[in-house]
Amino acid sequence: MGTLSKKIDFGVVINVVNANPNGDPLNGNRPRITYDGYGEISDVCIKRKIRNRLLEMGRGIFVQSDDYRFDDYPSLRKRAEGELKEYIKDKDKFRVEACKKWLDVRAFGQVFAYDGTKKGEGVSIGIRGPVSIQSAFSVHPINITSIQITKSVSGDGDGTKKASDTMGMKHRVDHGVYVFYGSINPQLASLTGFDDQDAEDIKQALVNLFENDSSSARPEGSMEVVQVVWWEHPNLTGKYSSAKVHRSLKVSVKDGIVEPKSLDDYDIQIDELLGLKTEVIQGR
Repeated sequence: MGTLSKKIDFGVVINVVNANPNGDPLNGNRPRITYDGYGEISDVCIKRKIRNRLLEMGRGIFVQSDDYRFDDYPSLRKRAEGELKEYIKDKDKFRVEACKKWLDVRAFGQVFAYDGTKKGEGVSIGIRGPVSIQSAFSVHPINITSIQITKSVSGDGDGTKKASDTMGMKHRVDHGVYVFYGSINPQLASLTGFDDQDAEDIKQALVNLFENDSSSARPEGSMEVVQVVWWEHPNLTGKYSSAKVHRSLKVSVKDGIVEPKSLDDYDIQIDELLGLKTEVIQGR
């Protein structure tokens, strides 16, 4: 089977209502925000959700989170050693087998760097993947609401002594429309074995990005994929630069709206680029 047959770009529009799309651990887990007041979702957060959706699709994934693990390996090192131990001394063979086994490795790349118990037994192998994803940013500055949460029962002890009612703070974005972009590079795909079917799997994962992703900070229905725009170039090198393709997706607040309150307050426009196959997939 050949590798990716053409360059691909994509853009994703996300609607957020009363949710914390990506908490910042350096800021009390408040939603990430730029100095200008625009909301942000990190590329690492987005890749985590893509990996989870691919796991649910039955694809092999190397970087599995502790609370969303589909095998018995307790760490990345144990997974690498358990699955590919026989190839560790042959870096080229290890790269090939790792890419064959795990879709996220051949898509996003991976650094395998582990110390050995004895001198000379360590491993340091780098793989560069063809799929690049940018952070998501809100179209309009966001408002963050913070509330203090309390508890009504004692967490420990025999119950005779009342514990403090205060548990902490909870933060949410009242409303925001976010956009992020990505690209798939055929030249790098040829090095990892990433093919057209893998690209289709990534597309499907983007459409279902927030399925089975609910939590206290992100209640069911509070985050949705509005549109996935998928551009396929007619060749390996690309007919246009990724920057120009990404700019063709324009999401803006409608004229006359000072403070957008819902998705209906936004316009989504896609400029035509001749020679590009443009697929617009509506969120579920």
